[in-house]
Amino acid sequence: MEVVKRGCFIGVDVGTQSVRAALLTSQGEILKVTSEPIKTWNPFPDMYEQSSENIWELCVKCIKEITEGIDPELVLGIGFDATCSLVMLDKEYKPLSVSKTGNKNQNIILWLDHRAVEETNFINNNNHEVLIYVGDKMSPEMEMPKLLWIKKNLPEQWQNAGCFFDLPDFLTWKATGSLQRSLCSLVCKWTFLSGKDVGGGWQEDFFIQIGLRDLTFDNYEKIGSSALPPGSPCGNGLSVIAAKEMGLIPGTPVSASIIDAHAGAIGVLACKDSSDTKINLDERMALICGTSTCHIKVSKDPIFTPCAWGPYYSAMIPGYWCTEAGQSAAGVLLDHVINSHPATKAFKETITKKDEQRHITDHLNKRAEELKEKKGLTSVALLTSNYHVYPDYHGNRSPLAKPHLKGMICGLTLSADEEDLVKQYVATVQSLAYSTRHIISALKKKGHAINHLLVCGGLSKNALYVQMHADVTGLPVIVPNNSESVLLGCAILAASAAKCHPSVVSAMTNMSGHGFLVLPNADDKMYHWKKYEAYQSLLACQENIERFMRD
Repeated sequence: MEVVKRGCFIGVDVGTQSVRAALLTSQGEILKVTSEPIKTWNPFPDMYEQSSENIWELCVKCIKEITEGIDPELVLGIGFDATCSLVMLDKEYKPLSVSKTGNKNQNIILWLDHRAVEETNFINNNNHEVLIYVGDKMSPEMEMPKLLWIKKNLPEQWQNAGCFFDLPDFLTWKATGSLQRSLCSLVCKWTFLSGKDVGGGWQEDFFIQIGLRDLTFDNYEKIGSSALPPGSPCGNGLSVIAAKEMGLIPGTPVSASIIDAHAGAIGVLACKDSSDTKINLDERMALICGTSTCHIKVSKDPIFTPCAWGPYYSAMIPGYWCTEAGQSAAGVLLDHVINSHPATKAFKETITKKDEQRHITDHLNKRAEELKEKKGLTSVALLTSNYHVYPDYHGNRSPLAKPHLKGMICGLTLSADEEDLVKQYVATVQSLAYSTRHIISALKKKGHAINHLLVCGGLSKNALYVQMHADVTGLPVIVPNNSESVLLGCAILAASAAKCHPSVVSAMTNMSGHGFLVLPNADDKMYHWKKYEAYQSLLACQENIERFMRD
């Protein structure tokens, strides 16, 4: 292909369920893409574990597949992202089990694992000043509670541990042999303070306070002593060993890594709509919609918002402060609601072989339109006037930071037919949009400007999800034409590390491309105001019930 002769970049995305890799041009166009499923263990409730060896093998396999037939000299750079999961290795840098099962292959605590709620509460109750950078409350999805859990519950493994990585940094270590970490991982999930903060770096008194002082004895070598902004070249590029595995050239630039959601934000925040008006990055919010949804904002100045993570300086885009909110369950919530409904089996049987390749939500969206017409309604939204969902089935990440919250449904009847399935599905989609509105309200209250939403990830392909977010928030939504924004974000960082663009922002501007604009439906505005009040009432009801049951 002629375009490959001009050079290309590799983006590797390690998500919750799969490893994905793409070959992209310097303009951000996708040339090839492939994916492989990741093995996940769920040995006990709220415990989710993976294998670093399995993940690295899949990364190599995917890279070899997308570069087959390509001159390796034309690969100008590589960028990695991954979930913010905790990897534990022994003193010889081999997998060390994080599992009560003792299986050494299970050496990753997945980001969504909630085993460390007790440790999280302990850390939060100590009120150390580093917590101001995580919205005053740490999440069990972060690494310090997980480290403390390992020390308390797996003392032998703790003694044998030689190195702890955030998964994105494990990948760059495997690729380059460098122990340099990414500011994205250390600042966002490990309480490392970035350079612009007074007294930046690791805070030893925090480690002493929470009982992890032993991590400071070797000058933090176990958790990283050197950190780089995303887009910086890591080590000396691709190592001889990794290059041989992949069939690439040693020394090929490798970017400092990034968390998967942040890669998506980099890939989408500079996306233009058809108007091509001037883009202000700090007036946009990215929604990276997958298993969970991350809501990411950047700003030129630090803005502190309770129960939102950050602000983090240069942890995503060098020179910008990053604030992150989110929903712990989004795509996985819709999957759960659909797959657990008694009408789903019969509904799937009505889908013809011709349409089997389409996602089940496409079929539900179509049935929702048909049901709207049948009932003579003006909008699909009106199907749920008596059906309300509160979506925190896996706890609330933002803007409340209450991992113990649960999901709720109001309006259940004895019906278990297809119509009930459609209504519950639509109500759940709406509830995720009301949750986003809740998050936006908290951010705006503290001074964030949000004029556009930009969506990427699996749920961005769901037309109902996108339209409901526009309608509920009252904001225009841009959906990128490039459907692989996370992989594009990795390629943008690779282009920056390879010095093909002078900065990450320059690479974003030149590679992010265009998208189509989805405008809010003003006719449903008052309806969604009332539904949002119902959403807030469900939350208040749950909090009241919890209070008097506790008493």
